[in-house]
Amino acid sequence: MQVMSNQKITLNQRTEIFAALGNRIDNITDHEFYELARRAQNENNWFTEQSVKKAFKGIGHLLKKNSLQNWIENYELEPITPKVVGVVMAGNIPAVGFHDLLSVVISGHHLAIKASSNDEVLLKWIVQELIELEPALSSRITFEDRLNKVDAIIATGSDNSARYFEYYFSKKPHIIRKNRTSCAILDGNESTEDIKNLGHDIFAYYGLGCRNVSKIYVPRNFDFIKFLDGLQSFEGVIDHHKYKNNYDYNKSIYLVNSEPHLDTGYLLLKESEDLVSPISVIYYEYFNNKKHLDELLNQNQEKIQCVVGNSALATVPFGDAQFPDIWDYADGVDTLSFLCSF
Repeated sequence: MQVMSNQKITLNQRTEIFAALGNRIDNITDHEFYELARRAQNENNWFTEQSVKKAFKGIGHLLKKNSLQNWIENYELEPITPKVVGVVMAGNIPAVGFHDLLSVVISGHHLAIKASSNDEVLLKWIVQELIELEPALSSRITFEDRLNKVDAIIATGSDNSARYFEYYFSKKPHIIRKNRTSCAILDGNESTEDIKNLGHDIFAYYGLGCRNVSKIYVPRNFDFIKFLDGLQSFEGVIDHHKYKNNYDYNKSIYLVNSEPHLDTGYLLLKESEDLVSPISVIYYEYFNNKKHLDELLNQNQEKIQCVVGNSALATVPFGDAQFPDIWDYADGVDTLSFLCSF
């Protein structure tokens, strides 16, 4: 791990740098974006041009100057002695570790990134853009193969890898994130537009993100035909070969085992009490009343990232699951408060 500089970059400067990055991303030329997206897809076939575009839109949403200023105003973000914070990044969707990158750098600490092999192209492009905006960041943000010399750690991974992280980094300040997914509440009164917006929450990134809806809660008289008709415009998802492989595999399992399910030709619906469904499958579960629904959500609260819908129990409107505000922390853990604690 290289020696990191102590050159002063003020909080105001850091805020301006990220606002400028947001402007850069919002105004990237079509040619440059296409070339970047092509390289990202060569690295990871799931990262289609459409997926990268959605990820960049989400990052641009985070980096509006007013949002940045409102976000940081309640924190003390000028550490007396900056620490080296290691971030183990997931690679399930494009640039998924960006919020952690943003949080560490804007907090005034130094960042050591352990990138996923599935998502290096986009992260390295983002870091290079930051360095062009402020060359002093070149010694404050590094990519590392091992994080054995960091002062604190933020790690995101599977439930299995989380057990390893918790053991390996137990003596350092840490945030360890496990698998999460998202769900939606429907009552049958949703408009065609509501269902279409929910389709974005389901199919964005082919269902690979923790903010993707993998399960719906519905009343016993729910009209599945109306629901599936509202998703018809997303049928093109089946043209992605990896998604289709998952669809074909899950369909064959249900058929061989004679498990009841609904099949649209691009999406499978299956009744299940489980929360996390396989790619190309949406689980559904019936609720009897609001109290029963509240109980079901509470049972799964440690695994739910967000709840989509019009219900009072929902945390995100239909269509907004993939565009969290900058203060919407993963797993509900305040990353900036953590970074201010040492």
